[in-house]
Amino acid sequence: MYLEERKLEELSFFRKLSIYGQKMGIEVLVFTPDDIHASKSRIQALYYNTAARKWQRKWTYFPELIYDRCRYHGMENYRKISRFRSQYNRRLKYLSNPLANKWSMHQILSENEEIASHLPATVRYNGSKELIQFLKKYQRIYLKPRSGTGGRGIIRLQMTHGSGFLMQGRDQNRHIIRPQRVYEMQISAKLSTWKLNDRYIVQQGIPLSLKDGRVHDFRMLVQKNGKGEWEITGCAGRVGPRNSVTSNLHGGGTAVPMDTLLLLRFENQAKVEEIKEEAYKLGMNVAEFIEKKFGQQVEIGIDLAIDPKGKVWLLEVNPKPSREVFHKIGETETYRKAITRPLEYASWLMKRKKSKKE
Repeated sequence: MYLEERKLEELSFFRKLSIYGQKMGIEVLVFTPDDIHASKSRIQALYYNTAARKWQRKWTYFPELIYDRCRYHGMENYRKISRFRSQYNRRLKYLSNPLANKWSMHQILSENEEIASHLPATVRYNGSKELIQFLKKYQRIYLKPRSGTGGRGIIRLQMTHGSGFLMQGRDQNRHIIRPQRVYEMQISAKLSTWKLNDRYIVQQGIPLSLKDGRVHDFRMLVQKNGKGEWEITGCAGRVGPRNSVTSNLHGGGTAVPMDTLLLLRFENQAKVEEIKEEAYKLGMNVAEFIEKKFGQQVEIGIDLAIDPKGKVWLLEVNPKPSREVFHKIGETETYRKAITRPLEYASWLMKRKKSKKE
C-alpha cells in the first residue's frame, strides 16, 4: 500500500529482492491496488533497473505469483485491499494465504497441545472489571490491538510494591507513553479514550526486563526453501529503548545476536543450547501447524520470550515479517537467505507448475 506521497514502506527490501531475482532468472514487479488499469487486466508496475540503479515503471500483466507484503494502516486501506482481494483472488496465485487476527490465532494455536503449553494466557478485552481481575492474577499484563503491527497501540499494566499500578505503552504512532502510576479506580477512565471494546486482547505478561530495565524478546524467521521445505532461517534478540514496553526495531529497538543475549541472562552455555533447541522446535511446530490450518505459506515471523527460568513463550505470529534484524547484527549470510528464500520457493512452485503441464 502507498503511504503518504505515494511512498512504499519496504522499497529497500524490494530493491534487494529485484537484484537477487534477476540473478535467479525471476522478474520482480512491485505494485499496489492503486496501480491497476481501468481494464482490470494490466498493472503499472515498478521494476528496478539494475543498470541505471533506479526504479522505473511499465505497463504489464499480473505476475504469475504474488508475494503479499501489504501492511494496511487505517480503515481506508483495509477496505481497499479487501476490495482488491474480492475482485482478483480467483485469478491470482499467492505465495502465502492470509492468517487470522491475534485473538483468532491464539484460539487456533491453542488446539495444538505442544504449542498451547508455550502460549501466555490470553482473553478478549471485556471491560475494566475483568481486566483488573486478570491483572491481579498475573501481576503484569499487555493490552494489544487484535490486528495491530509494529508495536502500535500496546499498553502494559503491572502491579507495584506499593498501592496502585504502573501503566505505560505506545500509541498508534508508536510514540512512547511514559510510565505513570495509576490506582484501581482510575484504570477505567485512563483506558476509556483507547476504544478497546472488540478491538483489543489482554495477555499475560512474561517478565522481559533486563538488568537495566529495558525489555527484550526474540524474532525467529521460519521460511520455505528452494525444495518447498520449512527451515529456521535465523533468530535474533531485540532490546527496546528505555521506557518502552516493546522491542520492535521500527520503534527504536536494538538488534542483538541470540547467543549474546541468552548468555548475558543465563551465563551458562549448556542452558543457552537447551533454550535454543526448545525455541527451534517450537518454531518448526508453529510453521507446520499454521500451514495445516491456513493453507500454503512462504514464511512466518515468530516473536518469542524467554522467562527468567528459561521457558520459551510464543508471543506473536507475523505473516509478513521484516528481516532487518539479521542485517543489524551483522549476520550477512542469514540476511541473504532471509531475502532469497521467498524467491527460491517461488521458483520451485513455478517449476512444479510447468512440469505438471508437460
